[in-house]
Amino acid sequence: MKIKHITAIIPFLIFAGIVACGKDKDSGKAGTSTEIRKISVTIDLNKTYQTIDNFGASDAWACQFVGNWPDTKKNAIADLLFSKKLKADGSPEGIGLSMWRFNLGAGSAQQGSKSGIADEWRRAESFLDDNGNYNWNLQAGQMWFLKAAKERGVNQFLAFTNSPPVQFTITKKAFANSSMPNLSAENYPSFANYLATAIKGIYDKTGVAFNYVSPVNEPQWDWSNGGQEGTPFTNNNISGIVKALDASLKTTGLQTKILVSEAGQYEFLYSAHGKADKGNQIDAFFNPSSADYIGNLTKVEKLIAAHSYFTTSTYAKAVSIRKEMASKLASTNNLKLWQSEYCILGDNENEIKGEGRDLGMASALYLARVIHNDLVNAGASAWQWWTAVSPYDYKDGLVYIDKNKTDGNFYSSKMLWALGNYSRFIVPGSVRLNTSAMGEPEVLISSYKTPDNRLVTVAINSNAQQAELTLNTSSGKMKNLTSYTTNASKDLTVKQGLPAGSSVILEANSITTFISDFD
Repeated sequence: MKIKHITAIIPFLIFAGIVACGKDKDSGKAGTSTEIRKISVTIDLNKTYQTIDNFGASDAWACQFVGNWPDTKKNAIADLLFSKKLKADGSPEGIGLSMWRFNLGAGSAQQGSKSGIADEWRRAESFLDDNGNYNWNLQAGQMWFLKAAKERGVNQFLAFTNSPPVQFTITKKAFANSSMPNLSAENYPSFANYLATAIKGIYDKTGVAFNYVSPVNEPQWDWSNGGQEGTPFTNNNISGIVKALDASLKTTGLQTKILVSEAGQYEFLYSAHGKADKGNQIDAFFNPSSADYIGNLTKVEKLIAAHSYFTTSTYAKAVSIRKEMASKLASTNNLKLWQSEYCILGDNENEIKGEGRDLGMASALYLARVIHNDLVNAGASAWQWWTAVSPYDYKDGLVYIDKNKTDGNFYSSKMLWALGNYSRFIVPGSVRLNTSAMGEPEVLISSYKTPDNRLVTVAINSNAQQAELTLNTSSGKMKNLTSYTTNASKDLTVKQGLPAGSSVILEANSITTFISDFD
């Protein structure tokens, strides 16, 4: 997340080729009629798209403190994020994230006020000290959440860095100077060895094996204001770092793969976007003719990651960006896309602001539309939120807390449950299906087939009116239909025994997930 960029991102009211927001035919304004609109949707079981890898969130930065809170409270927060259990009424206890992102800090926390990062909640510990020794008792709060995730069934883990350890950086701080990369080429092997050592050390300490390591974060931005840990890198820098990391990881005996490049926004994957040495990253890293090619390295996963920030400005532009990126990906053999970080930034042309907590449905509906757009139009195989736990008065958290390092209250948001409409039910290995609407579509709909042969359909009704929805399949018959609804008064509230093949009501301003078997 870039705290320094407050560029506007304009939310979209309607998404995807199959979806539009209902309008009054006379006034042109959103849904002023009292008539319930009817929507018929056909799910094509034979036309498939991407396979979903995971839904996730990160532990930066609050988990370093919350992981040391009283047991009852931190366990309750962990349940909200990771639990796959059901309450007595059959509703989910938590959102069942399938990926947890662990921030490998650069050591700004040990530097304290001398780090140049004013807010201590945005500093991070490192396992490494100035003498080259490792202390695996550090990052204890984060380690607690790491183990809590594993205990609750999370089985995908990613280690990421915002900056190399301060011992290796040019400035000897965890942020850059004058927009220059903060790591010299001679220290690529040292940084790589640190990452491999940390991954092995955490495994030995906790039993958690990282599936992925992400060595750079949003390398297009300057990161020179001291707001948090971070550094820019060119494509050539990243290539050198990844080559060194590939060699170091092979010494651990673990199966960890490298993820690149966590681009600051989508356009950098398929165009220069004003930064020629930091853009066109699909070609830079995965075209064999590129000087920075890393696609042949055994530890490099055949996927590329970017963040959804600053790419939602107007509906037409948002879809166009994602479709252009999807087209570029389609021309690159077997390369997948992950949307690996997002929260609501900016003032979005006064429709929704990043500033100010919103525990209610306005932000939740906006978030759901972003997820839908990334899955349906970009074809993302994974979708990951920025910071799972936030102490800030900002739309950056799933669970909010008092800004207290030792204890406090916590508050679940509707954004948590909106993400849960996807993460709790669309399990890794699910395949997205083609979905088409007949009549006047006013709801965003996507559908998925799970590995155990169940059908998951998510419907987002952003209107202040109910809608009547009929779900059909291209072949076979749906049965045992159950819904889980998130709205102003419900958090994935379950309703069982719905009439499969008949119409169901979508409540106003709601997100509903339907689960069904089919013959």
